[in-house]
Amino acid sequence: MAASMGEAGAAASDLQGPASAAPDMESPPIQYSLILEHLIGDKRAVKELSPGIMGGLPMPMKSDEQKMIERGMESCAFKAVLACVGGFVLGGAFGVFTAGIDTNVGFDPKDPLKTPSAREVLKDMGQRGMSYAKNFAVIGAMFSCTECVIESHRGVSDWKNAVYSGCVTGGAIGFRAGLKAGVLGCGGFAAFSAAIEYYLR
Repeated sequence: MAASMGEAGAAASDLQGPASAAPDMESPPIQYSLILEHLIGDKRAVKELSPGIMGGLPMPMKSDEQKMIERGMESCAFKAVLACVGGFVLGGAFGVFTAGIDTNVGFDPKDPLKTPSAREVLKDMGQRGMSYAKNFAVIGAMFSCTECVIESHRGVSDWKNAVYSGCVTGGAIGFRAGLKAGVLGCGGFAAFSAAIEYYLR
């Protein structure tokens, strides 16, 4: 009796074995290319990497006044004014420095044997500093404004903008002394600008 029941159980297991294996054989194979497309391909879901989601502090929305201030600070006029002020300060300091190391400051060309007073020396230093300050301010404003205009027109921020701007600035300054001086000024300022850009980048 027990032997007959064992044989019946074995026969039942033999019948269930192929039936249970049939669904596994009919399941579609895993396509790894589709999985990669969903993980790192075009079908990958783009997550918003905001500071709030990543655990940082959320960035507040900018107001219209802040946006207007940012646009103003990025404008060519603001950059030109800033370069003008910086050039004025730098030129004034450079002029006072060169006047301080010049041994002929304060001397009267008509009476070179006369020892200049402290007031005359300070006056000469102030005049030279103001002259340098004006020249540096004009050059800084012209260079910054032309570079901003050229960058806005080209739509690219690279070293060529500084070279073009240097050529325009040097040519405009040297052109007052003639065509040859304008060409030399253009080439000189362009080469100097290229060297500065190469060093900074």
